[in-house]
Amino acid sequence: MSDTASPEVPQSTQRRHEVNQSPIARLERMIEIRLVEDRIQDLFAQGLVSGTTHTSQGQEAVAVGLAAATRATDFVCCTYRGHGHALALGMPPAVVLGEVLGRQIGCMGGVGGSMHLSDPDVGLLPTFAIVGAGTPVAVGAALQFATKKTDGVALSVFGDGATNIGAFHEGLNLAAVWNLPVVFVCENNLYGEYSPLESTTAVTDIADRAASYAMASEIVDGQDVDAVQASIARAVARARSGGGPTLVEAKTYRYVGHSRSDKAPYRKDGELEQWLARDPIELFAGQLLASGELNPDALDAMRHRQLQLIDEAQERVLASPTAAIPRMFENILSPSHS
Repeated sequence: MSDTASPEVPQSTQRRHEVNQSPIARLERMIEIRLVEDRIQDLFAQGLVSGTTHTSQGQEAVAVGLAAATRATDFVCCTYRGHGHALALGMPPAVVLGEVLGRQIGCMGGVGGSMHLSDPDVGLLPTFAIVGAGTPVAVGAALQFATKKTDGVALSVFGDGATNIGAFHEGLNLAAVWNLPVVFVCENNLYGEYSPLESTTAVTDIADRAASYAMASEIVDGQDVDAVQASIARAVARARSGGGPTLVEAKTYRYVGHSRSDKAPYRKDGELEQWLARDPIELFAGQLLASGELNPDALDAMRHRQLQLIDEAQERVLASPTAAIPRMFENILSPSHS
């Protein structure tokens, strides 16, 4: 993968095409996400990131599987833990890092910060800092697809904690009643912020909640990028063909705490180690090595290339001016026509 795009095609669009087409590109994108989020944590520790950060190391297969199963003309809404989704869908590392560091090179000119990323070229609607807020927005996007009679699909990505929010239930209910082309993707990483799922939720499987709305559902191994892609592709195909919404529950895990200061002391003994043994990057790399699609030297070169590209992206970001504060007030109100 290259950090340089042709002048005719936005770089984000080119990167989105790559992840749609190639298993090797999907592995490299997963590696990129892990390294970018590791770098974000390093930059925060250096005092270069204002505000908080929420990373998703361990959940890369869900973001990349979703990107591979959708089109750039579909709409995706996700949470404040959205760096991985933005990268998976095609946002370049320098643009993600730029927004996190509050620089003008960022996707929102640096005024949105870590929790607010967007790229219309790849269908990424703004990520949301409010838990569960993306669900009704995705339903609205699906409604416009249906009203305009296009074959677009909207996807809402959220954590298990969001399924206890009213907006989640309102969104699913309306999508089911109106048979809208929307896919709800729950990244069930077992914790809503610091609370274990079993302490806040009566059902073990979030997918069971779809039955309340006569909605199709699937449970998928969120550490297996091929399985995620196949599951979301089925749901997207159902939505495109007029079959209505689906709730997909991806069983996954984040190797880091809820936010930058959380050391996750609430984890059960041995739990982290069990999930590290099923690291999605190592699982997929192992499959490609076993099939002969990849060799160890190429894998090492891939990791080295991504580190180099991220170093170069960081240099570009740090050389970029800081956000122009007056821009915070742009695009809030429609232009005056008086």
